[in-house]
Amino acid sequence: MYDMMNYGGGWMWGMGLFWLLILVLLVLAIAALVKYLKS
Repeated sequence: MYDMMNYGGGWMWGMGLFWLLILVLLVLAIAALVKYLKS
């Protein structure tokens, strides 16, 4: 039971980091697009 909970927590951490990375890339892409359109 403990191992299962530990594994689940690790999976949740992994998913959180994955979505955080996607969010950061999305923000950077939008910032680059805005900068490109303004120039």
